[in-house]
Amino acid sequence: MRSFRAALTAAATAAASVGLALTGTGTAQAATPLPAHVFAPYFEAWTGESPAALAAQSGAKHLTMAFLQTASKGSCTPYWNGDTDMPVAASTFGSDIKTIQSNGGDVIPSFGGYTADTTGTEIADSCTDVQQIAAAYEKVITTYDISRLDMDIEVDSLDNTAGIDRRNKAIKLVQDWAAANGRKVEISYTLPTTTHGPGDTGVALLRNAVSNGARIDVVNLMTFDYYDNQPHDMAKDTQTAAQGLVDTLAELYPGKTSAQLWSMVGVTEMPGVDDFGPAETFTLANATTVYNWAVSKGINTLSFWALQRDNGSCPGGAAADNCSGIQQNTWDFTHIFAPFTGGGSTQPTNDFSVALSPDSGTVTAGKSATATVKTAVTAGQAQTVNLSVSGAPAGVTASLSPASVTAGGSATLTLATTSATASGTYHVTVTGTSASGSHSARYALTVTGGSGNQCTAAPWAKDKVYTGDQQVSHKGHTWKAKWWTTGEEPGTTGEWGVWQDLGPC
Repeated sequence: MRSFRAALTAAATAAASVGLALTGTGTAQAATPLPAHVFAPYFEAWTGESPAALAAQSGAKHLTMAFLQTASKGSCTPYWNGDTDMPVAASTFGSDIKTIQSNGGDVIPSFGGYTADTTGTEIADSCTDVQQIAAAYEKVITTYDISRLDMDIEVDSLDNTAGIDRRNKAIKLVQDWAAANGRKVEISYTLPTTTHGPGDTGVALLRNAVSNGARIDVVNLMTFDYYDNQPHDMAKDTQTAAQGLVDTLAELYPGKTSAQLWSMVGVTEMPGVDDFGPAETFTLANATTVYNWAVSKGINTLSFWALQRDNGSCPGGAAADNCSGIQQNTWDFTHIFAPFTGGGSTQPTNDFSVALSPDSGTVTAGKSATATVKTAVTAGQAQTVNLSVSGAPAGVTASLSPASVTAGGSATLTLATTSATASGTYHVTVTGTSASGSHSARYALTVTGGSGNQCTAAPWAKDKVYTGDQQVSHKGHTWKAKWWTTGEEPGTTGEWGVWQDLGPC
């Protein structure tokens, strides 16, 4: 499953008991409501990265901030990631959130998550005082001046009926407080799902909300991690899961129209390979299908776990917090989903992707290697893509046939070596360029039996300690350490890792 990390004062408790949350730095004035249709990917708040910076880089104006939980079981005080150094205060993410809001976006703080839900630190599981739970919710709302809270309730928390009842009672108190202060506050529940809708425990949670008079504005299904050992079309499974949810909501809210029920739906995908493995892979083509479906149905929220995974730095890998495990360009999924905010009435601007199949090969010096350069339309319409190749070392001739394709077409990359090519591993980059920009993919060519010059830097040693600026050779490349390291293999730590690739040698 996803790996997540994540005592109000007596005065605050008293304030909550009379329906006023005076904690936090904000006021009870109304925050700007979220759009009726919003794309809000999850941001992993424990990474030390700036949410405002990643929002600007990716183009995601709205973020779901994960997660808020207590530092220990039995506590009533939430912290970001359960870290007491990250309190609910302007000093933690305050300036980032203000920047996001000033740029026309907002954040959705999310309580819970897998770790909190399995350790008793989800606040409604941890705290038995409904008034203090409500006061904690209100403090987050006023501190960051936001208009929606998310409750990510999974595994053990779904079985904690006492916690479910406390949470929904606290939500009702918050909604009464918000109404009394002229403030709009929305509540979303993020829940696991089957391919045909939420399970029995999820339905029971929603039924309890209705019985407590707690208004649930959005039910956000995690349409991944099915763990059912079945074949999956992830886009189709999203649609059948959402239909099952709407059928459930129709029973819980018999007075709502079909359009109103669909407007309560949210879906959260997991780009690329999810925790189950390659059998549950959400592709860029799936994303385009889900986007078009979401627009047609008029659902409320599109999201994915998580913004930091929206890159192709680990193609062929397993699920990870920082990459998708598939061939893609950075922010591909974000660019497909981003136009959904505000109504999804505009189609994404033209864009494409470039991938290589295979993306690596081994040849004896004097022989040639080939790979298929695959392009695909990831947004908008097909366009002409001009292809080029760079990074070929001495003794290797690279060619592309054809050198220009229409997005969706393919070409052949040929890498011809000579007997004088030095043995080693080389990374050759194929770049596609069109009117919308450029995207690249890399091919790892390993040459054996060559008679050319070898690397001069000392070979990397697993047990040796390296400090900043020290150089090593490894797999035909020279690498420079950016800082102190030991045991980290060059070529495995990614673009932002400790080893800088200085190129083939």
